[in-house]
Amino acid sequence: MSSGPKLLSLDAFAKTVEDARVKTASGGLITMICVLIVMLLIRNEYYDYTSVVIRPELVVNRDVNKQLDINLDITFPDIPCGVLTLDILDLTGDLHLDLFASGFDIFRVLPLGQEIKDDLPILSGINKIDEKCRGLTEEEIKEKRPCGSCYGALDQANSQYCCNTCESVRLAYATKQWGFYDGSDIEQCEKEGYVAKMKERISQNEGCRVKGLAKINRISGNLHFAPGTPFSARGRHSHDLSLWTKYPEKFTLNHKINHFSFGADPGSLLSIASPEEEDQVPSIHPLDGYTFTVDKKDHVALYYLSVVSTRVEFLENRKPAVDTNQFSVITHDRPIRGGRDDDHQNTLHAQGGVPGTFFHFDILPMKIINREEYAKTWSGFILGVVSSIAGVLTVGAVLDRSVWAAEQAIRGKKEL
Repeated sequence: MSSGPKLLSLDAFAKTVEDARVKTASGGLITMICVLIVMLLIRNEYYDYTSVVIRPELVVNRDVNKQLDINLDITFPDIPCGVLTLDILDLTGDLHLDLFASGFDIFRVLPLGQEIKDDLPILSGINKIDEKCRGLTEEEIKEKRPCGSCYGALDQANSQYCCNTCESVRLAYATKQWGFYDGSDIEQCEKEGYVAKMKERISQNEGCRVKGLAKINRISGNLHFAPGTPFSARGRHSHDLSLWTKYPEKFTLNHKINHFSFGADPGSLLSIASPEEEDQVPSIHPLDGYTFTVDKKDHVALYYLSVVSTRVEFLENRKPAVDTNQFSVITHDRPIRGGRDDDHQNTLHAQGGVPGTFFHFDILPMKIINREEYAKTWSGFILGVVSSIAGVLTVGAVLDRSVWAAEQAIRGKKEL
């Protein structure tokens, strides 16, 4: 028996002879509309196929032993650079004190807004008292080398320590946690011009701008700006506030954050996003341009940062991958004196602490990988085109049959 009849029974695409086909004007119009819709849908499918999107992926961060860079640029308009210090503390117990000497650019901000590179000696080596206040050797004693006074802050009975510079006297005072004020009546500071410069800058109401990069361990801690020389004793970190309290009508810690970020600049995220996709890209630097103004002397500004590592991988390796970090922030402030909040009487603030600007950071153990990909694969594009054509033609056929049936019904009623 021939297989022809069997195949005929399986044919799902039954044909009609040309003479049995009926063509109508409405059918032609529907066909033209279907063709236009198909062309529009194919164009949209092609745009989707060629467009680039960013697909995020969340993984465990295994780079916990690498240090993390903090890039900062902050302006303090109401406190001179000689009064301000920068410290970093973390949960491991590591202390990085007075980091201005670690590659930061310090600029004096004059009352009219001009910025001048600061030439005041920056205190460094707070934990290196034996090096900074080195005493005289036996040969130097025989040569009658000068050994400057430390004003009782260090034991100088056998010339074990010498304070020949203003910086060394400041360090000696820090070891005793004595108030240094502005260095008045200290011979070394008077000779170096430190006292005159400090008084001039305070009287002119100068500010300070700090720009630079600091390295931290990938562990929770804080970075803070505070007045006075920092010191640590008996597990307690504090600052010499003698100069801060000497001028009760001077100094506030109002500030503007020009830039604050962790790691490399991830601005390339925006450069690879189309205008329609920019709202999909998370905020890169949420603190940039933030201004804190309270106009109260004894106040503390607090920023709580949650930092997550981020990696940007570009399409087909057309650019090197970028490893950076993103963060979210919660801001808070309170008076050092404590008590009830001026604006919210039901809020009771804790008392104590050091006036300053504190950035508390929490490093999350996760990493976000933002991978650049095409929105569709080749097979997805073909499937989308075929689906568009089939769907439009199916709807067109149903519509044509409905119109044809309606025309036949109307014609039949007229004939009656």
